[in-house]
Amino acid sequence: MTLEETVRRITPLDQEAMEAAEKHWNSIAKPLHSLGKLEDVVVQIAGIQGTSRVEIARKALIVLCADNGVVEEGVTQTGQEVTAQVAENFLQEKATAGILCRRTGAEIFPVDMGIYRDTCIRNCKIAYGTKNMAKEPAMTRDQAVKALETGIMLAFEKKEEGFQLLATGEMGIGNTTSSSAMASVLLNHPVEEMTGRGAGLSTAGLNKKIKTIRRAIAMHKPDREDPVDVLSKVGGFDIAGMAGVFLGGAAAKMPVVIDGFISCVAALAAIRICPTAGDYMIASHVSKEPAARLLLDSIGKEAFLTCDMCLGEGSGAVTLFPLLDMGLEVYRKMATFEENDIETYVPLS
Repeated sequence: MTLEETVRRITPLDQEAMEAAEKHWNSIAKPLHSLGKLEDVVVQIAGIQGTSRVEIARKALIVLCADNGVVEEGVTQTGQEVTAQVAENFLQEKATAGILCRRTGAEIFPVDMGIYRDTCIRNCKIAYGTKNMAKEPAMTRDQAVKALETGIMLAFEKKEEGFQLLATGEMGIGNTTSSSAMASVLLNHPVEEMTGRGAGLSTAGLNKKIKTIRRAIAMHKPDREDPVDVLSKVGGFDIAGMAGVFLGGAAAKMPVVIDGFISCVAALAAIRICPTAGDYMIASHVSKEPAARLLLDSIGKEAFLTCDMCLGEGSGAVTLFPLLDMGLEVYRKMATFEENDIETYVPLS
């Protein structure tokens, strides 16, 4: 499905289903809205799925993996060979996200969007890594669109396979540099406010990272009104793929859980392409990266968790799964006021 066709398929949430879900919550024998965001998210998913009989038993984490040419500038603590190593470890449950998926009953699907070498994970490679954005645009516009449409395809594929909830993850050495550049452009904020230490840069390394991003933005002049242009000039294949998953999930009427900083940047790009897609997103946690809260505010989301996590891989998104399951269990199984012969609570003015 093309990007344009996908955007046309994204519609507002089903208000009747949401009202029915809220009515059911209010009938349950407990103080009104006393489970807070756990109630809100069930109502949201009802609107996404078009029914108050919410189902999220089958969960999938899609991890988009790609290398970034900007590592040539010395903006990372490790080399790009780590991307391939960790990506392949997902299949053996030797990486954090794989272990968390096993523990939460979710399935993990690592996808090679542009790793610098061939790997044993699913090959959807756009190229063998992006170009060095400090010297030339990270990718062509056609490549950016192809990466977006690959993410869209992956979301629809999981819908057809019977999954009911998606989460986004990424793996790519250097991708905090790409995502910080995109955030700076899309939010029109200074680079230093959008840029953190990533996987553990020294102060000197952080300063080099900031200078590299500034140089790339000044050289390519990405158009903040055109998110595809921003992706192509200073983005990454993994970020574009995640943005596609958000758009595809919305078009397929599936909730998609946002992970941390990099996933938030992808969510922002998707929302700039189609604002309604934001209604289908769920924010999992507040990343430790300095711009995390600003990004969440920019997409109108409040996260459930604040754990000072900054690992990526979808680790924060998967950590939310048990909370969603517990909220839904109460929604389904708790007795109502009528069943308990208790006077129903009513909102007080």
